[in-house]
Amino acid sequence: MSKQQMQAMMAMDELVEEGGALLQLVSFHVGDEEFAIDILGVQEIIRMVELTPVPNAPYFVEGVINLRGKVIPILDLRSRFGLPPTERTKDTRIIVVEIEKTVLGFVVDSVEEVLRLPERLIETPPSTGRGGSAEFHRGVGRVNGRLLMLLDLGQILGVGTGS
Repeated sequence: MSKQQMQAMMAMDELVEEGGALLQLVSFHVGDEEFAIDILGVQEIIRMVELTPVPNAPYFVEGVINLRGKVIPILDLRSRFGLPPTERTKDTRIIVVEIEKTVLGFVVDSVEEVLRLPERLIETPPSTGRGGSAEFHRGVGRVNGRLLMLLDLGQILGVGTGS
């Protein structure tokens, strides 16, 4: 572990000692943006596999996969956020989550890290009107000089959990 990483961990531990809830998040990239979701909703992260297309599915449903005997729908976050398609790389991943008893996967460009963030460091997302990915934001967190957009998985799926 580098000296900079150690200092960042020590600073985060000091913030936690000051009180408040601590969120554990998985951060990932879609396009040039870094996003995060609560790790409690994540079942697993897998490498990109071949998808079976689903006729007449919504535009952001890329297909389904068979994961240990269960058929799981796979959503493309790039499409859902209105971003142009891009080539899949060795870093492309599927994050398998459970949202209100529904298991599904999200295709992301890369997974960054698992991190802890004090809840008090999460700000309300700025109001930008509807459109793009802004409607899916639950908050904005600051971590080591970078901004993380915390996503509301229910909104992405269209069930509007508000969490």
